[in-house]
Amino acid sequence: MTRDITRARDSMGTEPGYMPGFGNDFETEALPGALPQGQNSPQKCAYGLYAEQLSGTAFTAPRGQNERTWCYRIRPSVKHVGRFERIDMPYWKSAPHVRDDVISLGQYRWDPVPHSDAPLTFVTGMRTMTTAGDVNTQVGMAAHVYLATASMQAEYFYSADSELLVVPQEGALRFHTELGTIDLAPREIAILPRGLVYRVEVTSGPARGFVCENYGQTFDLPGRGPIGANCMANPRDFKTPVAAFEDRETPSSVIVKWCGQFHRTEIGHSPLDVVAWHGNYAPVKYDLTTYSPVGAILFDHPDPSIFTVLTAPSGQEGTANIDFVLFRERWMVAEHSFRPPWYHKNIMSELMGNIYGQYDAKPQGFAPGGISLHNMMLPHGPDRDAFEGASNAMLKPEKLDNTMSFMFETRFPQHLTEFAAREAPLQDDYAECWNGLEKKFDGTPGVK
Repeated sequence: MTRDITRARDSMGTEPGYMPGFGNDFETEALPGALPQGQNSPQKCAYGLYAEQLSGTAFTAPRGQNERTWCYRIRPSVKHVGRFERIDMPYWKSAPHVRDDVISLGQYRWDPVPHSDAPLTFVTGMRTMTTAGDVNTQVGMAAHVYLATASMQAEYFYSADSELLVVPQEGALRFHTELGTIDLAPREIAILPRGLVYRVEVTSGPARGFVCENYGQTFDLPGRGPIGANCMANPRDFKTPVAAFEDRETPSSVIVKWCGQFHRTEIGHSPLDVVAWHGNYAPVKYDLTTYSPVGAILFDHPDPSIFTVLTAPSGQEGTANIDFVLFRERWMVAEHSFRPPWYHKNIMSELMGNIYGQYDAKPQGFAPGGISLHNMMLPHGPDRDAFEGASNAMLKPEKLDNTMSFMFETRFPQHLTEFAAREAPLQDDYAECWNGLEKKFDGTPGVK
């Protein structure tokens, strides 16, 4: 017999089911009095619950970086695992993953990865495009596309390797996590912390999107420096779910990603049994349309780092393990300036994805759902049409509209997987977009 109880109560927050703020210390309970006051681990918890801490950093991390959450749950999580069986996820790869028969040096672009006829969940539909760094030493990342047509039924997942930054492009998902429920649709993102257990429903499908798997330090808001206290991504626009739990007695599977390998364990109940919690280590969602871009209001084009939404530090000051950068609608007003991104080579490796609309530096070929990769020290920039258009345009204020693209940028080279090189819809002629660029220099003075 299956007993299924799911409860949630909005104990605080500006919208039902969520609490505002980034990195806050939250407290929330799905049943009144379930959250202890004045201490973390009482001799006996209310409702017969178990107290348990989920730590996202070392115990001795500096106070401003220390991340942990106290959970009050129906069973301790030692009851949510048993004997592990190794399973295969052939399309989900982890770094280091360097194939001798795949060339990662070059400028690459892909059309949207098409959906499969096979039923795929958020986990089984993960398709790795690139890997960087080393999952075993907790540096670097992997970039994935997910294709999801089926909800996870009595099946749960967590990654011991990484936090996941999820960027939907098509369809909608619902993440039932240990700490609450997140609904996610295009123009939103979510961060799922390392070690957090969840199952994913497809609420509108088919669903497709992008995932940045972060092996290193957790994502944080970038320092604004001279910009000051406002604009870019504001903390109040991040939403963390209130407590919700499942008291479900039914055979269930838990899939664990650990050191790049996948294992399954069978249990007799739902592991999403946290009735109350408090702390700062929790999932969060963010509406990308609330991002307030800043830019040049007189001349020239600032570095793309001005559009950073989130950054994951590397330990080297000013050089990120990962930056998540957003290019959305904005006004272009710079005088006597070339307004699109300029030509450049960069020490960072840049994987871009198009959520919707047209990217200004590539008017053709970079479709919604598409991906491009420009690895470190590989030159890139506007194609011929974008260059000629921007070079000869009347420089009046212009709204760059109906556009939203992003970039996963890392200090490490991104290596293509075999899927990216052989199966994904690679545009073999992408590099030819620069063939039409003409030599204008003829040795005589003046603007050409």
